[in-house]
Amino acid sequence: MKCVICKHAETKLGTTTVTLERDGLTYIVKQVPAQVCPNCGEDYVDENVTGDLLKSAEQMAEIGAQVDIRKYVAA
Repeated sequence: MKCVICKHAETKLGTTTVTLERDGLTYIVKQVPAQVCPNCGEDYVDENVTGDLLKSAEQMAEIGAQVDIRKYVAA
């Protein structure tokens, strides 16, 4: 897909780091599969992966975690 930010390059399959924060929880997930723009670095995470990340972050919030850093593992 063409990058919607810089509009100069086609995105390529790669990985990114996602950081989510809510109610005192900082949740960081590394090596998340994404489409990444080689020109500007903008990344795009697909809907299924986003759903996995949000579900996992919700579980961390429910147990009272304040900081969690992990490597992405597909559900």
